[in-house]
Amino acid sequence: MPRIKRGVTTRQKHKRLLDQAKGYRGRRKNTIRIARQAVEKAGQYAYRDRKVKKRNFRALWIQRINAAVRAEGLTYSQFMHGAKLAGIELDRKVMADLAMNEGGAFKAIITQAKKALPA
Repeated sequence: MPRIKRGVTTRQKHKRLLDQAKGYRGRRKNTIRIARQAVEKAGQYAYRDRKVKKRNFRALWIQRINAAVRAEGLTYSQFMHGAKLAGIELDRKVMADLAMNEGGAFKAIITQAKKALPA
């Protein structure tokens, strides 16, 4: 039977793996077995943190909106309820950006939300 030579493909796989492990410390960057474990774990963290990133940004937007709204004498939940009643369909990302950069426009939104709240 002929001998199967796979050195080329194995070297390509190892090279691709070590390229992914570039920048790691110690043997994680140059030892195949340890680099494979490190790259695999890094992939798990990356997958998980793509989800966590969305949660973190939503929490940040809520904090920014809450801080801007409390300066006008409302709480976050009251403001969001008033905004829903007033028919304001801006998402939290846009509202947080308005609160940070366009204070006057955000105050107009707050006044609309206040008017829509039941007395």
